[in-house]
Amino acid sequence: MSRSSKGPYLYKRPARREGGKFKQAMWVVRDKQKVVSTGIAAGAAETSPPIEAEQFLGKYIAEKFDPTRRARDIAVILIGDVLGIYYHDKGGKNCPDPNLIGHINRLNEFWGDKTLIQVNPKTCREYVASRPGQGGARRDLEVLRAAINNHSNQNLHFGEVNVTLPPKGEARQEWITRDQAAAIIKAAWRYREVQTIHSGPRKGEEVVTDKRPLRHVARFLLIGCYTGTRAGAIASASIRKEEGKSYVDLKAGLFHRLAIGKRKTKKQQPTVPLPPRLLAHMRRWVDKGIVTENFVEYRGLPVKRVKKGFASAVRLAKVDIKVTPHTLRHTAATWLMQAGVDEWQAAGYLGMSVEVLREVYGHHHPDHMKGAVEGITAKKAKTPKQPQSVPRSTDLSSKPGSVR
Repeated sequence: MSRSSKGPYLYKRPARREGGKFKQAMWVVRDKQKVVSTGIAAGAAETSPPIEAEQFLGKYIAEKFDPTRRARDIAVILIGDVLGIYYHDKGGKNCPDPNLIGHINRLNEFWGDKTLIQVNPKTCREYVASRPGQGGARRDLEVLRAAINNHSNQNLHFGEVNVTLPPKGEARQEWITRDQAAAIIKAAWRYREVQTIHSGPRKGEEVVTDKRPLRHVARFLLIGCYTGTRAGAIASASIRKEEGKSYVDLKAGLFHRLAIGKRKTKKQQPTVPLPPRLLAHMRRWVDKGIVTENFVEYRGLPVKRVKKGFASAVRLAKVDIKVTPHTLRHTAATWLMQAGVDEWQAAGYLGMSVEVLREVYGHHHPDHMKGAVEGITAKKAKTPKQPQSVPRSTDLSSKPGSVR
């Protein structure tokens, strides 16, 4: 029996000689016998495709794939088709979630040529095991579950399909101190690009330019530390009300973190007032033309993510801790607890439940288990002694006027 196709996927084609010419390694899309170049070179040490290659694949699938939407049995429906329908229904190349295509690609590599009936605890465990040393297997399987549910909700398959998820990992608690935050911001703001001269008598010499390629990361850091906002909302924060972007009202001093036109989800993104110090910075950035549209811009254009620039700033600051953009959310929550802020107000400001705040960050609060700590060493209070009553004597001879 021939092996079923798992649909289009990314492949790193190695460097080779063709027609007497050397051709460098390249990321390509394999679709059965067809090979389509993405035009994106592959580095020698690269083991996973860059976001640009994933976006190319997503566009290719969106333009090519037109799944047949008819009800069938789970024994014959390929999971690659289910994932394709889900990607199409979520907007395809216009999907607001930039991470979706990455999840779809990883799932398609393993599940694409399998049928829905093959989704069981064993194959789910095999998928988790296929990604050793990598986080996110659980999140990938959550996307698979969502795709299957989307397929089922449209009555496109018969039978029940359950995705087995691995246990949740421990809640992350990495955070940075105020001194570390200041060092990273300073490094990002002051860094100047270094370029190498490639020709002439000074060939190979490194020259420090006037370009400041990490200043957008410094702005991202300030907003993240002071508000604890999720990275996506910070990256899309705009000075104007625009569809699909979060909005900063500089006049009222309010941060509308939920993107305009986007429905609310369980990831709360409430509107919050901005701290005066941060608000002063943001107004100055706009007044001086540092920011023209989004608060996190690179060369005048909005950015979707700051992961690489963020890592560069951390490296330059020589901060000896694993720090990612999401660490800033943990940092803001920790600082609020250390300052003794009321749990209800802190949770509302961060957009999380009081229960989560207390469970993950509560130990930073100065009053955390204060009563227990004081009580365990306190001496037991002494009970005041009661005056002893003198018993009445029954000897009549001791009383005045008694007859002996």
